[in-house]
Amino acid sequence: MPEALISLPEGFSRRMVDWQRQHGRQSLPWQNTQDPYRVWLSEIMLQQTQVTTVLDYFPRFLGRFPDVTTLAAAPQDDVLALWSGLGYYSRARNLHKCAQEVMSRFGGAFPLRAEDLQTLPGIGRSTAAAIAAFCFHERAAILDGNVKRVLTRVLGYGQDLAASKNERALWTLAQELLPEQAADMPRYTQALMDLGATVCLPRKVQCGVCPVSDMCQAKQQGEPLAYPVKTRKLKRSSAILWLLWAVNTQGQVWLQKRPDKGIWAGLFSLPVFDSEDDLLAAWVAGQDPQYIKPWKHVLTHRDLHLHPVQMTGESQYSPHCEGQWVDADAWPDMGLPAPIRVLLAG
Repeated sequence: MPEALISLPEGFSRRMVDWQRQHGRQSLPWQNTQDPYRVWLSEIMLQQTQVTTVLDYFPRFLGRFPDVTTLAAAPQDDVLALWSGLGYYSRARNLHKCAQEVMSRFGGAFPLRAEDLQTLPGIGRSTAAAIAAFCFHERAAILDGNVKRVLTRVLGYGQDLAASKNERALWTLAQELLPEQAADMPRYTQALMDLGATVCLPRKVQCGVCPVSDMCQAKQQGEPLAYPVKTRKLKRSSAILWLLWAVNTQGQVWLQKRPDKGIWAGLFSLPVFDSEDDLLAAWVAGQDPQYIKPWKHVLTHRDLHLHPVQMTGESQYSPHCEGQWVDADAWPDMGLPAPIRVLLAG
């Protein structure tokens, strides 16, 4: 349906605000605050990550980095170590860069407008709007995956969101739906998030408890799961990685820091090789190779087929690749990719 033919449901924002007050989520640790640092941190953590997972990481991160000043001053390795297991590590690197820019460009205070927030590393349009709406009551629309689903269903917006012009049109509609009163922005923004996370789900809808079901075009059509429309599929790739699990007689493990770009960028990892021959040649002093059962580690765009080989040897004979011997009680506090951490923890 062309944007010009989309009619905006009257009273939508008021209905959403009232529903959130009575039925929305109220006790998440990043709610009920206007601290932009906490809101920003939660928004970044929640990208591509379930709330239940973030509930574990959020307080630990705040315990180590309670404000933007301490985060900006920390070594990147410390940030990555605390992020270890959350995945999508570019978020952590951008988080660190963003904190440093808040200090250098804005004197340690997050800017008040979404337009300025969006100039910071790792903060896109929707995240900037969320921070500005929650903390500064700016009338700025968010449009993350959950909100796209809610709005396309309510509006019956069937244009293909794989086309940038159609997504821009949805942004315009989202802005037009905002409450007139700036004071309603935090609760309205939370309402959209809550509805998409708990009621208007990707493969299941609970129209009976939805506060705007009588306004919903998708429900009237009897096809709520047909929205949103996005035809372009992500192209998946795969890679075979051979992992050298070198352990010396002191129980130390050989770890190398990954390059700043590519898989597991900036993290500490077992050395990675393209082939079994390359791996074995890297540590000729290693003895008794033990071939661990391979497994597949699934990333968003790529499948990693991991082939670990454990070998033992004397500490004076290091593998012929970049890295260092790390004590058994030290590596758990380092930034490691999730599959490497699981492997070493045995």
